[in-house]
Amino acid sequence: MSNSIENNKNTYKNLSLSVENELAWLTLDVKDEAANVINPDVVAELSKACDEVKAMSGIKGLIIHSGKPSGFIAGADVKKFTEVTDTTQALVFIHAGQAACQKIEDLPIPTVAMVQGFCMGGGLEIALSCDYIVTDDSPSTKLSLPEVKLGIHPGFGGTVRSIRRMGVLAAMPLMLTGRNVLPRQAKKMGLTDLCVPLRQLKASAIQTALRKPPKQQAPKSAMLLEAGPMRKLVTMQMRKQVASKAKQEHYPAPYALINIWEMHGSKSNDMYAAEAESVAQLAMTETAQNLVRVFFLQNRLKALGDKSLFSPKHVHVIGGGVMGGDIAAWCAMQGFKVTIQDLSQDALGRVVGRAVKGFKRRYRKDKFRIMSAQDNLIPDIHGHGISKADVIIEAIFENLEAKQTIFKDVEAKAKPDAIIATNTSSITLNEIAGVMKNPKRLVGLHFFNPVFKMPLLEIIYTPDKTDPKIIELAQSFGAHIGKLPLPVKSSPGFLINRILMPYILEGVTIHQEGVPATVVDKVAVDYGMPMGPLELADTVGLDICLHVGKILADKVGVTLPTTLDSEVESGRLGKKSGQGFYNWKADKKIKEKNAPKWGGDLDQLEKRLIDKFLNESQKCLNEGLVEDADLLDAGVIFGTGFAPFRGGPMNVIKNAG
Repeated sequence: MSNSIENNKNTYKNLSLSVENELAWLTLDVKDEAANVINPDVVAELSKACDEVKAMSGIKGLIIHSGKPSGFIAGADVKKFTEVTDTTQALVFIHAGQAACQKIEDLPIPTVAMVQGFCMGGGLEIALSCDYIVTDDSPSTKLSLPEVKLGIHPGFGGTVRSIRRMGVLAAMPLMLTGRNVLPRQAKKMGLTDLCVPLRQLKASAIQTALRKPPKQQAPKSAMLLEAGPMRKLVTMQMRKQVASKAKQEHYPAPYALINIWEMHGSKSNDMYAAEAESVAQLAMTETAQNLVRVFFLQNRLKALGDKSLFSPKHVHVIGGGVMGGDIAAWCAMQGFKVTIQDLSQDALGRVVGRAVKGFKRRYRKDKFRIMSAQDNLIPDIHGHGISKADVIIEAIFENLEAKQTIFKDVEAKAKPDAIIATNTSSITLNEIAGVMKNPKRLVGLHFFNPVFKMPLLEIIYTPDKTDPKIIELAQSFGAHIGKLPLPVKSSPGFLINRILMPYILEGVTIHQEGVPATVVDKVAVDYGMPMGPLELADTVGLDICLHVGKILADKVGVTLPTTLDSEVESGRLGKKSGQGFYNWKADKKIKEKNAPKWGGDLDQLEKRLIDKFLNESQKCLNEGLVEDADLLDAGVIFGTGFAPFRGGPMNVIKNAG
């Protein structure tokens, strides 16, 4: 090791440089952070380190890697994002990041990003500025450009370099959706150069730097799309795809990214400049500020689940319906041994069949992961798993007596330290626990449908009755299975159903007054909801809406529309029966050829629907169902899909004064 490197080690706070076998090693280890994040200090040090490497003699390559076990780089430090007050300030940081990445690209020696664990946002942009990207093949390694989820898009040159590497048809969807990519998929799409077992990662990075194989580049056919007329056609299609998911006035970032590429194509210098200007402007929008708020809300929920408190290995689920089966399948996918119990062998057969379809859809061609998940799921008609399980979840139909019978039996057989939980959506814990010898053991684990997609898990407790330790363990379990745990006081409908049901019922009432279903739902979707209240009612099931509605009507004074009873009595249950407010076929809504029109006041319609949502949110906060307004917003966003760009219902109320 040269003296200059040894002496300079102490000048870096967030990284270090060393030399081993004629290769320079740049190790990122950001001070006082659990994960590597990019801030102005890190960018400045990275730039300085590149200057130092460039000045070295006899060096055959540079390998950039992480000194933290948590991953490569998690992206920009979002805390710093909140400190940016104007576009000029934003541009200073963006230009510095672009310059540092350009220095890496311009180094006269081969450069390799050695990636293990997460590699996201600005972290992937740094990797893209290297000649080669080598990853391990673990499912825990994920690569992404998720900036659109914060209301911006890549700004350190990632727009140019990702397209240069993969071609626009592979790179743009990655940036427009912000989705994670697993290592093998990243290699297949041209994002990375090598994907190897972890034990071979370092050796592969070294050999890549020394052998200098051909660099990964987009196929020549991709260049045809750069021509003006073709570029126009491609961007038209991209806008159409984005518009089907998000409106430009709600989420301007993906549209801005498409505009940049349409204007500049592969003209790198022009696109770098346009990228920086665009990100600086987007960062100041209300959408970006609210999406950053959502990011911190999500992190707060994650922090509630301390995995170190609990190490469950076996989950037992009682109830072979759709919800119970999906809970069991989800837990099996997370690596737990899962026994699923039902009185019917046929029901258990359907659970396994549905689960296998879900595994194949989720893991596609990864036969090992599909088989692993299948092996974890064990039908258990006699309930032998109860006595062995660390977590027991009841997920049968909403009937108090049936649930009480189950919990008498479960309490007698369960291990003393096992979590005993119910997935009830409307019955209070006090009622269920009334038959238990130790009611403090009972906690609610309220999953949302579809389990594979909905990230929230309500942790239901009764103040002064549920053991606080059990609540903590339940939150820990939520984190272990990849859910966002939200502690909610036991109350009719809990938090999400309590807020959602009055909104749905208001939609039914408006429709009952003569407003077409498509008009009611369009107003809600235009506001930013993932679907309208009537389509949601059809999806949940009109019988379920009626059941929960009656409970809320009795307990908290919700008004039931008069037509809902008759709809259910006639067998119009929504998606499950093929008819509800819409007609359904193969679980898909049949589009009406001639959608009915309505000449009324759409603004007033929106106000009625959204006010119902906001008012119920305020009531739940006043009643102390959750600790504070931020937790309520977090729960509603991740439990209902409430317009993330608005930052949550309490944020809307606050901004409206």
